[in-house]
Amino acid sequence: MKQVPMVDLVGQYKKIKPEVDEAIEKILSTAGFIGGPYVKSFQENLEKYLGIKHVIPCANGTDALQVAMMALNLQPGDEVITTTFTFIATAEVIALLRLTPVLVDVEKDTYNIDIKALEKAITPRTKAIVPVHLFGQSAKMEEIMAIANKHNLYVIEDNAQAIGADYMFSNGKVKKTGTIGHIGCTSFFPSKNLGCYGDGGAIFTDDDVLANQMRIIVNHGMATRYYHDFVGVNSRLDAIQAAVLDIKLKHLDSYAEARRYVANYYNNAFSKTEKIITPITSPFTTHIFHQYVMVLNGVDRDGLMNHLQTKGISCAIYYPVPIHQQKAYLDPRYKDGDFPVSEYLCKNVIALPVHTEFDEETLEYVTSSVLEFIEK
Repeated sequence: MKQVPMVDLVGQYKKIKPEVDEAIEKILSTAGFIGGPYVKSFQENLEKYLGIKHVIPCANGTDALQVAMMALNLQPGDEVITTTFTFIATAEVIALLRLTPVLVDVEKDTYNIDIKALEKAITPRTKAIVPVHLFGQSAKMEEIMAIANKHNLYVIEDNAQAIGADYMFSNGKVKKTGTIGHIGCTSFFPSKNLGCYGDGGAIFTDDDVLANQMRIIVNHGMATRYYHDFVGVNSRLDAIQAAVLDIKLKHLDSYAEARRYVANYYNNAFSKTEKIITPITSPFTTHIFHQYVMVLNGVDRDGLMNHLQTKGISCAIYYPVPIHQQKAYLDPRYKDGDFPVSEYLCKNVIALPVHTEFDEETLEYVTSSVLEFIEK
């Protein structure tokens, strides 16, 4: 039986195997596992790619968000606005720092933060906004920055799923997602479009003061060895992961094109049925399709998932439960029904495999298998 994984990292590795193996062998032979030239090279190349002054590598995307908030000197009780339809890490770091997560709904067509809901949620205690560029396309950053400037708020972009995507401003200016707000954060988890072979993350900023503060925080709060001026954390990107990322960075745009090809194939295949609502791409952003998430309309989702699994086709639900309904984040401020779009999406979304190694035969197999179930 044909097997179709959500992401084919083995196939991707085989295409860059000589470069990767050579780099890892050099690191092993010199035992330069922490810091060093590979981390520096990746940092500088990512700065050039993003068009930003400072990239601060760190251990993972969750740490990136936490360090960003620590650098802004937010205080317990300060409110940080984000969406309820996202991976838990976005709200997790807010709670860990004893800040107050303020959740808002998302747009039904893009799955990104609802601008009207965002502005309505601002109070005198609001200090920051964390827009999530979900599944690979940008939130409405021009409007978000205007709101932030109006209310004197920080913006921390959660760019874990959209590294490489472009944002087009109304004046024609183009910037990479993650470089528009005061700070951008990303994850290099292996399944990400730019993923390493373990855990990794990075923080971006054009602000020299914030960059210096975040470099100190990720290194135990010390600028000079054994002199600790701030409370920090231990969050490092190791040399092997940096070497892998530096190699894959050269292919990031072609990886995005390959994913877009898959998404367009799916969109065309499902265009004639009303039982599937395919994802859109907003006119102000490119979409890198970290995930291909569609909405089912009157389809037995569990039945479809079982059907696909019997055919060896992987599928997933991103996300089955919104943050406000998660046990650890239950809050008397929120009740079922307060976020109707997010709750609707959680009940009806399904993600199909999307990666860089598809061929036409496999794409036809996936789409025909989906249509076979929903049209029976």
